[in-house]
Amino acid sequence: MQPRDRPSPNHGPRPAGVAIDMLILHYTGMPSAAAALERLCSPEAQVSAHYVVEEDGTVWRLVPEEGRAWHAGVSAWAGRRDINDRSIGVELVNPGHEFGYRDFPEAQMAALEALCRDILARHPIPPRQVLGHSDVAPQRKTDPGERFDWQRLAKAGIGLWPDWPESAPPPQPVGAVQRQLAAIGYETPESGVLDEATRRVIVAFQRHFRPSCCDGTLDDETRLRVATLAGLVASG
Repeated sequence: MQPRDRPSPNHGPRPAGVAIDMLILHYTGMPSAAAALERLCSPEAQVSAHYVVEEDGTVWRLVPEEGRAWHAGVSAWAGRRDINDRSIGVELVNPGHEFGYRDFPEAQMAALEALCRDILARHPIPPRQVLGHSDVAPQRKTDPGERFDWQRLAKAGIGLWPDWPESAPPPQPVGAVQRQLAAIGYETPESGVLDEATRRVIVAFQRHFRPSCCDGTLDDETRLRVATLAGLVASG
């Protein structure tokens, strides 16, 4: 389905020489698609995205890809804080955790797959940098959340979903897990303590890579998946 244009005034130029190398997925977190589109196109709101995908598969283009949309806010990944400068933001219509979070319908996921393939054909975005808003802002964001099917996208060649090993490595101290999370890209404290900020990073990781359990606990399965992904990223 070709995107429909609904231009938002909420964007600016990208810095010269900065390549688009990140794709950030969000949910709208509002009661309706109409309310979300209204906000993303309102000058007073000062927020936007490049695309919005409705539950029936309708795709709206709000900001041209060469423009800098205002979708990530205060965020970081792999030591970078210029997420809006180098990313494309896609909003998925879903009421979110505040207004009755629900599954993402087949029509919406199929339209998202097609849109993402088009985006990836135009920009050299590595799989490890196809991310959720909560990945780049784990202290304040929860979207697109644990109901989003990251595994499906990865099977379609969009994003990263490893073959998880069955046997867990020896337990690592908290400091080692914090370093592994940082190696993946998460902005993570390196205090050696399982503090609240670290728990929020773990929850963000779980929402993406272990959605069946998003409680911030460092159990064996979470440690296994963190170590596996850190090793995969380190190997290139």
